[in-house]
Amino acid sequence: MELLGIGAFAKASRLSPRALRLYDELGLLTPARVDPVSGYRFYAPGQLEQARLVAWLRRLGMPLARIQRVRALEPAAAAREVRSYWARVEAETAARRDLASFLIDHLSGKDPAMSPTAAPPLEIRYAALSDTGLVRESNQDTAYADARLLAVADGFGSGGAPAGAAAVDALKALETDGVPAGELLNLLEDAVARATRAVHGVAAADRAPGEVGTTLTAMLWTGSHLALVHIGDSRGYLLRDGGLFQITHDHTLVQSMVEEGRLTAEEAASHPQRSLLVRALAGDGEGTPDLRLHEARPGDRYLLCSDGLSAVVPPDGIRRVVTSVADPAEAVRELVALAREHGGPDNVSCVVADVR
Repeated sequence: MELLGIGAFAKASRLSPRALRLYDELGLLTPARVDPVSGYRFYAPGQLEQARLVAWLRRLGMPLARIQRVRALEPAAAAREVRSYWARVEAETAARRDLASFLIDHLSGKDPAMSPTAAPPLEIRYAALSDTGLVRESNQDTAYADARLLAVADGFGSGGAPAGAAAVDALKALETDGVPAGELLNLLEDAVARATRAVHGVAAADRAPGEVGTTLTAMLWTGSHLALVHIGDSRGYLLRDGGLFQITHDHTLVQSMVEEGRLTAEEAASHPQRSLLVRALAGDGEGTPDLRLHEARPGDRYLLCSDGLSAVVPPDGIRRVVTSVADPAEAVRELVALAREHGGPDNVSCVVADVR
């Protein structure tokens, strides 16, 4: 088989000779032959398909280490890996887009909290409910809602209940009245630090401090924006224009395996370690929560819930209640009832809030 020199192969594959040399050093794309005297690299025509795949994945911005994994997979598994990677990119881009939109408006003098001609602030109508379920003897969840704060925490370990309550209490004291949206994330970051210290204090008093902690999914309201803090596997959803979207990312081992292409979403749903957290507010170390800014719109509905709902009730059941039950108080009652109808194996907590 006639081999192609590095220049001809670079032109055919749309990769630069410099990139090809780097990929050879990394073991990502090894030449078919290297001249022992000159060190000149030669490639087989059959390597063009692999080289073009590498070039396409680099254009997506995929890291080289992940490209190496994709190349080692069968086509169907490789497609799942690319789909998983791009879903994560889109989620991260959406978070940056929300913040960029705010900054553009703020720097243009359009920040609702700063502009004297801004429309009247929006309001939220809300309800919260927590239930022990049918199997657990005690409730380690905390669900809370008022005019400024929506929160769900799912404690774990022997001190899980006070850990979750302490995390939410640390956010209750945060004043958001008259705070520009641009400052909200800074204030929230400080409040999360207080929540982390509070959880550590609870854990330190426990007989097994390294096993005590809590998830936390909370939203702070300014009248036009909602700032989201999230860590763990409790969830936040947004109902907008008839579509229900998960706006949080599960910090679990199983979710990371899905993103790495090692599990399908269907396999993850029944995996025995689906509840194993990789990030939480815990006594054995500080997890780093996700922080995001959301611009609220009239008609939006938010659902925060513990995994006692999301891991037990099928998505269609959650969607039916969230889209069809108008009153937030009735909605949280029906969601808890659904979890109990499906066996109620865990504590279940819900917060539903409507923007109007």
